[in-house]
Amino acid sequence: MKTKLSREFMGLFGEYAVASELCRRGVYAQLTLGHHKQTDILVETETQVLRVSAKAKQGNEWPSVSGLSRPDDYLVLTDLRDKSEGDRPEFYILNRDDWRLLIDSERKKHPGIIVDKQNCITYQDGWKGLNIKPKMVANCKEQWNKIVARVL
Repeated sequence: MKTKLSREFMGLFGEYAVASELCRRGVYAQLTLGHHKQTDILVETETQVLRVSAKAKQGNEWPSVSGLSRPDDYLVLTDLRDKSEGDRPEFYILNRDDWRLLIDSERKKHPGIIVDKQNCITYQDGWKGLNIKPKMVANCKEQWNKIVARVL
């Protein structure tokens, strides 16, 4: 049975699912708290802290995704579309280089977009953020090594 989650529960699911997957791989992942935060999960190494943003979806795309600006920023997209309660979601792991490739691709389709210092897209009509479909990030599917290699 597929249950439609509220936006709030979808966000929480994404954060906990990503933290769980990181812990499963031996990576210490700490969720951040609050409603006005830019980082969902902190990953600590011996010399640095990595920031992970988690986005989850049930529909066709992840809407209005903001950018990755720092080399230690990661975005993990969790896809629950067509998944039943016991099914494992699909994960897409992006680093800043992956994000820049998405921006370059979007610029080719929409030459008038503006990209700010945080690598966030604004379209000519004022729409901010990038709507991402799974096919746009297919090469990032289950690429946990992007984070794990930085930590272990």
